[in-house]
Order: sequence, then C-alpha cells, then structure tokens
Amino acid sequence: MEIYQAEYKGSFPSESSCPKDTRCEFAFIGRSNVGKSSLINLITGRKELALTSGKPGKTQTINFFLINNDWYLVDLPGYGYARTSKTNRRKWEIMIQGYLMRRQQLACTFVLIDANIPPQTLDIEFINWLGERQLPFVIVYTKTDRLSAPRLEANLAAIRAALLEHWNQLPQEFVSSAIKRTGRQELLAFIAQVSAQCQP
Repeated sequence: MEIYQAEYKGSFPSESSCPKDTRCEFAFIGRSNVGKSSLINLITGRKELALTSGKPGKTQTINFFLINNDWYLVDLPGYGYARTSKTNRRKWEIMIQGYLMRRQQLACTFVLIDANIPPQTLDIEFINWLGERQLPFVIVYTKTDRLSAPRLEANLAAIRAALLEHWNQLPQEFVSSAIKRTGRQELLAFIAQVSAQCQP
C-alpha cells in the first residue's frame, strides 16, 4: 500500500461525536510518550501529520485522519501518566473505552509498547482489558533503534513472557523504528489486508 493522501478530519471528545461513516478505522494507542505520533507520521509518510511532543498527554481527543479517501487512522490519547488532573485522566479513560467498545467501524487497535523498558503493568492490564472484551488488536514495539540487538531481544522476550502469564497465545506483533523507518511496509500491508475484508 502507498499513502498518497492523508487528511486531518477533526478531533472529537466522544465516540458519539465521531464521523458518521462506514469506512474502516484503525486506532493507535499506548502509554504516554511511547512514540505514537512519530509512528503515525512514519506510517503516513507525513512529518507533521500528528504532532510530536516530549510532554506526555499531548493528545487529549479522538483524532481522525482520512487516508487515501479509503480508511481512517485514529489517534487516541495515551493511557497512564500525564501532567493533568485525575478528573481529566478519568475523562480520557471513559472516552477511550467508549470508543473502543462501541465503535462498529473499528477494524483493529494498534497497541504501542516501548521496546526499551521492562514489561509495564499498565500495558499488560490494557492488553488484557482488550482481550477480555474480545476487541481486535495487535502490538507494535516502538523505539527499537535505541538498543543493541541482544538487549532488544531480551526486552521483547521479557514482555512476551509477561503476556504469556495471562495469554495462551501471543497477539500478532510488529517491530518499528521511526528513526530507521522500519516496520512501515509491514504495518501498511496488514492494514491493507484487514481493510479489504471490512469494506461494506
């Protein structure tokens, strides 16, 4: 798949306010500061489609981007730490859960995990939450360029082991790096395959 068009369509505070459309949606989510915006920009081939920031909690709404006039890329707020009130964090949690559980057009959620750090409870809990509700998702490991190959594989093995404490079989996974531009074609091929199956 080649990306020839990527258009920002708006930011929405709830699932009910999102575009009334039948085209497939692919959501991207992860802990704050996991490199989500960088990955979105890598996938779409646009340097500033999603705003990158060193400040956690930058994304605060459900952001829609129409790709190739064919499918939507949906940028969700990060879960976990953000410099905001507990009230706001709870509001984001309700917004995220409402979108993931009720959005019929959602074809798959990409759960981003930082490959540089040990398994995080928040990531495991969120993945388990998706699994318990039988919501389709895959895992994308980010920032894989920052470690040597042996250390990277050791970290990924630790994350997989933590997941296997709760899962009989690991979810499908992708390895990416916005710096080295790895993982883009694999992710786009997956999106193309899934979107071909969910068209009305």
